[in-house]
Amino acid sequence: MREILIVGGGYAGFYTAWGLQKKLRSGEARVTVVDPRPYMTYQPFLPEVAAGSVEARHAVVSLRRHLRGTRLVSGTVTGISNADRTVTVRPVRGDAYELRYDILVVTAGAVTRTFPIPGLAQQAIGLKHVEEAVAIRDRLMTAFDQAASLPAGPERQKLLSVTFVGGGFSGVEGFGELLSLATAMLRSYPELSVDDLSFHLVEARGRILPEVSDGPGAWVVRHLERRGAHVHLNTQLLSAEDGHVVLSDGEEYDSELIVWAAGNAANPVVHNHTDLPLDGRGLLLARADLRVGTDAEPVPDVWAAGDDASIPDLASPVPGARTVPNAQHAVRQGRRLAGNIVADLRGRRVRNYRHDSLGVVATLGLGRGIFQYKGIVIKGFPAWLMHRGYHVLAVPSWERKIRVLAVWLTAALTGRDLVSLASVQHPRDAFVTGGRTQNPNAGRAKEGSTP
Repeated sequence: MREILIVGGGYAGFYTAWGLQKKLRSGEARVTVVDPRPYMTYQPFLPEVAAGSVEARHAVVSLRRHLRGTRLVSGTVTGISNADRTVTVRPVRGDAYELRYDILVVTAGAVTRTFPIPGLAQQAIGLKHVEEAVAIRDRLMTAFDQAASLPAGPERQKLLSVTFVGGGFSGVEGFGELLSLATAMLRSYPELSVDDLSFHLVEARGRILPEVSDGPGAWVVRHLERRGAHVHLNTQLLSAEDGHVVLSDGEEYDSELIVWAAGNAANPVVHNHTDLPLDGRGLLLARADLRVGTDAEPVPDVWAAGDDASIPDLASPVPGARTVPNAQHAVRQGRRLAGNIVADLRGRRVRNYRHDSLGVVATLGLGRGIFQYKGIVIKGFPAWLMHRGYHVLAVPSWERKIRVLAVWLTAALTGRDLVSLASVQHPRDAFVTGGRTQNPNAGRAKEGSTP
């Protein structure tokens, strides 16, 4: 029986394994997925997780629940040697070991791209994983609680200052949702006013949302500014030491919450630890049928999809265009990949991947959004409804669809749930202190130590 090894259980990896599970005959092949997390994160929901509109558990899909016929390995692939048909796995506990394969599928996904900016590693938080989205929400709500007990001044101003770096979909959606949450929270904090809020969106390019055309992108900027936001275009973050933000446009201010959403980088295992062919960006070079390699030199029995693969975009009119790293492509590439692997196993013809864009849609906060399909642009509440409708249909499994819909319907009837659970990020504090007053920032580095 042939061994099919899938590196990564994100969008592309999950849908590949899910498709293989449905298509493979009994005894035809064994599928193994290696991933450090036991779930696939539905990333388009992360901005709404940060705003509390979607429960964190509902934004993830259990691998064990839905991939019952698949062997799941909890660990990180740190090296790929296709010459030996092995990958090196570093488990959560224990020593690294090797797994052999007959067919390899690389869907490791991208990682957050960072730069050596002073203070960034110490102060910022990403928006790529559900844990980060939960922490962003809790930090904002904790800041409101602390600011409400302080007089007007620099300390209160810092607590209520939020900075998002990155004007792509992730950054703009997260920024819009958090701004919407903060504005709604003011009704529960009579000590604070809208003038106390200071929300900054920083983008190095001259526009945001590069996936939409110039007109809708400019409208989003004006829309956010009308809601009190500061949008800094053609601006870079120079420093964030101790929460003091220094921007290249000359502005400086203190910010309690700094969110880094400035794009993706190639996964290190793909970029640095494989003998497979790469393009100039460090992505796996793949053909239109999702095989790794080129038309002239394909790599036998190795396939790739998702954000770590450079795949020809056959639907683009631009010669040499490659598919962009987004959920639409990753999901559909995973499905096509499953079909192609089964076809190849049975000696049938494989098919090229081609997907015409369904358009782009973004949430800008509760009841606000923007949608564009070619020359058609829809703004405001209708676009927001389209965003929710599309993603509740796109999230895998009826079980998850029902749970997400239930939360949305409950919120529509009862309003936002404005409860912070920041203390769950430090569950031992109450046990260690025994109720004694403690500096909330003390001892964080010793979280795992004994009292």
